[in-house]
Amino acid sequence: MAANRVGRRCNNKVHSPNRGATRESGLSIQKRQARVTVKYNRKELQRRLDVEKWIDSSLDQLYLGREEQMPEEVNIDELLDLQSDEERKHRLQEILHACSNNTDMFIKELVVKLHGLQKQEELQNDGMEHTHMR
Repeated sequence: MAANRVGRRCNNKVHSPNRGATRESGLSIQKRQARVTVKYNRKELQRRLDVEKWIDSSLDQLYLGREEQMPEEVNIDELLDLQSDEERKHRLQEILHACSNNTDMFIKELVVKLHGLQKQEELQNDGMEHTHMR
């Protein structure tokens, strides 16, 4: 029944079953967003997204004018897998070894931001449990 969801094709034109029902389509968008919020812990996802944005902007500042030296990725999950803050600091120093600017403040702030952050797979698993609780 995927055709019903997408709309039916007649004479190379797509006819949507809800065409003209703008009020109903607005409600379906809200319902869809609500399901995403239930499936994944929105607060934790937002927190992780904020950390990822902070990493990106901080790396842009650290490597300003030398973007070719910037590491491809700072993997949050890889850092969360490490057992201690000291291991995380050491790993970050390895990742940022090519940076000519002082990275100490970035490393310290990132290690603090990682506290209490969940791995991506845990965010998804937690969300799946919420859907079964209905």
